[in-house]
Amino acid sequence: MRAAGEILIPEDRIAARVREMAAAIDSGTAAGATLSVLALLDGAFMFCADLIRHFKSPVHLAMVPVRSVARGGDPSRIRLPELFPVKGADLLVVEDILDTGQTLDSLSRHLRSLEPRSLRIAVLLDKPSRREVTLEPDYIGFEVPDRWVVGYGLDDGGLYRNLPYIATIGD
Repeated sequence: MRAAGEILIPEDRIAARVREMAAAIDSGTAAGATLSVLALLDGAFMFCADLIRHFKSPVHLAMVPVRSVARGGDPSRIRLPELFPVKGADLLVVEDILDTGQTLDSLSRHLRSLEPRSLRIAVLLDKPSRREVTLEPDYIGFEVPDRWVVGYGLDDGGLYRNLPYIATIGD
């Protein structure tokens, strides 16, 4: 097992940025509107939980596993909970990290085919240096370098999700 290395983003900076992102999402949501929030598992669970606690709008929440395209996943086969509102809804997809963009691009195309009123994407971390598609999330927490990062829900072989900060894996 490799040890977590350099702390890139400490816990207090994450908490402050999550509050800022929630305020921005709220300001982009019509007063009284309900948000349908789709958290992509496993990595986005902490980020999503902290984010939605700051929303003023009511929230429908679904947490669904999505395997990346790079690992053979097909986001168009995502299984949404039966009563989770998408058609005509204000939909917010919450993801831990945007890397190549293949998975979120495919998922976004699929979700748009389900006819939400709006579709926005919030990512905690962005690695634009690895982008392979043209995809810009609506809300970005932090830009990170092209290094393997863990913590705050992100893992390495299933480990380190519990760290309250974002760190690199020791080199």
